[in-house]
Amino acid sequence: MASNEKGSYSALPDTSEMAEKNSYNAPPYPIPAVDPPARPTWKGAVIKDKSVWFKCGCGPFRVKLNPIVSIASILIIVAFILWCILARENALDSFNSAKSWITHTFTWLYVGSQDIWALVIIAIYFSKYGQIKLGQDDEQPEYNDGTWFAMLFACGVGVGLFFFGVAEPLWHYIGPNRYTRDKYMPDNEVAQWAMNLTFFHWGIHGWIVYVVIGIILGFLTFRKGMPMTMKSCFYPLIGDRIYGWMGDLIDIFSILTTLFGVCTSLGLGTMQVNKGLNYLNEDIAVNTTNQVIIIWAITLVATTSVITGVGVGIRRLSEICFGIGMVIMLMVLFLEDTWYILNLYCQSIGFYIQWIIQLGFHCDAFELSSKSFGAADRGRVYTDGEGDGPIGWMDGWTIFYWGWWISWSPFVGMFIAKISRGRTIRQFINGALTAPMIYSFLWLTIFGGAAIKTERLAASQGLCCPKWNSTVLAWEDAMLESNGYKMNDVSVSALKLCPGDGEAAACGVTSCEWKLINTYLASESEPTLRSVVDYVNSNSRWLGKYKSKTDKSHARLSCMSSEEMWFATVSTYGDMGPFLCIVSLAGIILYFVTSSDSGSLVIDIMSANGDQDPPIPQRVFWALVEGATATALLVAGGSDSLKALQTASVAAGLPYTIILCFVTVAMWRALAMETGDLNPYGPEFAVSLVDPFSTLRPRLWAGFIKNLFISPISLYDVLKLHKLKALGPAVLAGVCWVVWLALIITEIVYIYHPDLKLNGIYSLAWVFYLGFVTIVSSGINAEYGDILFMLDTTLWRRDVGSSGEESRLLSF
Repeated sequence: MASNEKGSYSALPDTSEMAEKNSYNAPPYPIPAVDPPARPTWKGAVIKDKSVWFKCGCGPFRVKLNPIVSIASILIIVAFILWCILARENALDSFNSAKSWITHTFTWLYVGSQDIWALVIIAIYFSKYGQIKLGQDDEQPEYNDGTWFAMLFACGVGVGLFFFGVAEPLWHYIGPNRYTRDKYMPDNEVAQWAMNLTFFHWGIHGWIVYVVIGIILGFLTFRKGMPMTMKSCFYPLIGDRIYGWMGDLIDIFSILTTLFGVCTSLGLGTMQVNKGLNYLNEDIAVNTTNQVIIIWAITLVATTSVITGVGVGIRRLSEICFGIGMVIMLMVLFLEDTWYILNLYCQSIGFYIQWIIQLGFHCDAFELSSKSFGAADRGRVYTDGEGDGPIGWMDGWTIFYWGWWISWSPFVGMFIAKISRGRTIRQFINGALTAPMIYSFLWLTIFGGAAIKTERLAASQGLCCPKWNSTVLAWEDAMLESNGYKMNDVSVSALKLCPGDGEAAACGVTSCEWKLINTYLASESEPTLRSVVDYVNSNSRWLGKYKSKTDKSHARLSCMSSEEMWFATVSTYGDMGPFLCIVSLAGIILYFVTSSDSGSLVIDIMSANGDQDPPIPQRVFWALVEGATATALLVAGGSDSLKALQTASVAAGLPYTIILCFVTVAMWRALAMETGDLNPYGPEFAVSLVDPFSTLRPRLWAGFIKNLFISPISLYDVLKLHKLKALGPAVLAGVCWVVWLALIITEIVYIYHPDLKLNGIYSLAWVFYLGFVTIVSSGINAEYGDILFMLDTTLWRRDVGSSGEESRLLSF
């Protein structure tokens, strides 16, 4: 194996060095004996960076980046934003359709892959791999445990817990979902399931994606000297090929998902901040102008923070954010019924442990397949065809969450890796998975438990959710006109003169509106119709939601928007309510700042080939790009454009799920090579599976096309080398392959001639194809134990014991 500069080595040997003699019977052709050069062990090796660079300027005005990744990312961002602005409805519909299709088609992949990643990380934690350091053996952690946890938590989920901490448990409690649909399920059990679903979405399955990225990037960067960028994750699989277009494509895609995720959070988050300011002061309107001001205030603070770097700006802001969160959480814990919260925390953790396996593998298969038609015939409770739960629940909740966590994984995983140097993998898992999960559960229990209790107490006070007209009581005008009355001439008794003898439904008014009006009438000595109308119009903002405009000790949260729920909940704590609202608003803003500055830094690092200290002009550029993107989408397209971008980010979780599956394999392979469990320098096929794609050589592409359509010819060539010892299985495999090809051609013909009545013939075609794969991988492999035809001969698989001549025949 050839050596690079300074004694560094590639993880995979060059293809020119693969002419090693096989350990099985020598084929009837000469193979020159080649003694491979002395190779060091993977442990301790340093890998040379071969990235493409563009450098200019000097001092604080220097530029240092990967021109291909940077320019391509910027062009795609501009094009994507223009689409969302100029055709926002089309973009939103397209992405919603794509996300729905992903849910229906790939829920099994999302759900199953999360479970596999979790099992792999658990196995690593309890294995000897857990003792490996993310850095050299003598290195110590750069940050203390408190600062480290504050930074990773603020970057990862801090702002999300403010938004969903109250809203999600309440949404699950009031439904609709498969638990609220059960009319016979006790209300307390529904409440417990609401907490459990929230725990599920914020538990091990969410944090695991950050851990996978963080471990492999921290290991390769701090222990192997590789650049801290997403393409490095694939080095244990494809070696130096990451420095070509394939690695650049991975980094471009990672930059896009990071920027879109941060921008949509910034844009949509400003709406919550604006709502909070309006909640505290009605003179601050909820409008686009104020939201743009908020975006740029956050962007400017984030830009200042990212200029100062991780050790100063990001670190101190994260510590402040975490401190604010602790103050709010502990105050609510003590202001609320503390024993109720502690009971709920203990109970909910046990419930989560009991049901995590079932929830972790649940795919809503029946709900996604069809409605429950005929349920009434079978004596079931639900007769509307919806079944046990809404068809769109999985798409709106679990798949949304998994896509969102996964799309943020390159950003958060890389940032956590950056601040974790000097820690063992076991310490990393404790800090980046176990601790934040336990902390998140406590946060969700305090605020989610408080929200459910607040909703129940508000109902006990008669609070409900009216649907007032925002300007006039339209039902009252219609009633008066139909009876020939004028507003000022009629007494309150006229309220009962509507068609249907005073029935509320006949007037278009629900029992909730009547209840609130009657409460007002009882409090007034001489009410008139005009006073009723004025009362409703002037108090429609709080009427039914709170006991009164000044008394917010009880709040009917289900009547409110998700942005208002948090502030309404903390307002119920008497004199401390306003203080908690102000501190919460400060915490939300600062958490947005930490997400924005961390995202800007990570994007800059990826665009600079993993340089952990990129030039200041580049940091400023990407921070301003985030603010400009959010502003452009909000001003030109409103919330629809931001939601389109958000949906696109979630949909991007599908390809990144596949990427993460390969990253997980690469992580295990890298750790196994580090401990000597896997030899990275063993004999391999002379041609890699990815060579046709990474090199784009016409000869390799010709081999790919040949083996894709006429695989039996290559199989026959290999068998000739061994004097046709496995002729029987080979003939049978060839027959299966020919039948498969014929049936596929038949299916294509049917598409253009549906009158042939051959719909579904493709299913039989794939039966024969699987037969071909099975015979090749079992029958022939049994004859030649070292010839591993995994899947089929169209794959250029690297494997121990494969000769160069056989690889050549399989590839060309």
